[in-house]
Amino acid sequence: MPPEADPPADPFAHAMALDAADIPRLVCAALAERRTALAYQPVIVAKTGTTVFHEGLIRLHDGAGRLLPARHFLPGVEETDLGRDLDRAALREGLEALRRDPQLRLSINMSARSIGDGRWRRTLQDGLDRGPDLGERLILEISEGSAMILPELVGRFMSEIRPRGVSFALDEFGAGRTAFRHLRSFLFDIAKIDPHFVRGIGADTDNQVLCGALVAVARQLGMASIACGVETEAEARMLGRIGVDCLQGYLWGRPARQPRPAVRMPLP
Repeated sequence: MPPEADPPADPFAHAMALDAADIPRLVCAALAERRTALAYQPVIVAKTGTTVFHEGLIRLHDGAGRLLPARHFLPGVEETDLGRDLDRAALREGLEALRRDPQLRLSINMSARSIGDGRWRRTLQDGLDRGPDLGERLILEISEGSAMILPELVGRFMSEIRPRGVSFALDEFGAGRTAFRHLRSFLFDIAKIDPHFVRGIGADTDNQVLCGALVAVARQLGMASIACGVETEAEARMLGRIGVDCLQGYLWGRPARQPRPAVRMPLP
């Protein structure tokens, strides 16, 4: 048998080389050995450039120590039990980060299906019980598509957890099938506008109108609006004119291993 080739040095090239059968094995091994981490991306106030909180994005260390982004492994397991395990690992990492840094405010992604996962619920309850102020610094993000799978369950969960100080963000706002009657009953605190409506908005009049409508809906329902996927100065300027409250994207850097200090950042 010929010797195996060395794995690619580039973690992205390595991840792309994984086939569908490799991904569950990689995720299962990383979870069993707690080779998980968060990458932090700042969310800034559009008018001032102040960092208001960070989104904590789940990452896996592979066997060679490379840090793999979620887009290379999450789609292959998101709808399986491993997806719930990843949600639990992200929540655990986020709660630990909040305990380490009392100045940190953090959002963590979750699936509506995790609400029915007793282990995920225990991780949340134990974390909130161990730090009396952690709930006030934790934001749970649920995508539109996920929230609409079990809307009544999501609504009950939000009502149950909100008294602990936890806030809720509706991710991928505008991309899913959320009925307005559910938006009123959910009472999300934050609406994160899907990057599809942000991309090229500086010159795309259709996206300007659509994004403006999403901002208006969010404002009417008492939600702060965040434009996601902001990559250019032209996009940031237009979003500021439209009235988006906060901005998030590569224009201010890729997700990093450490959160940035909560300071003012230069705006375009």
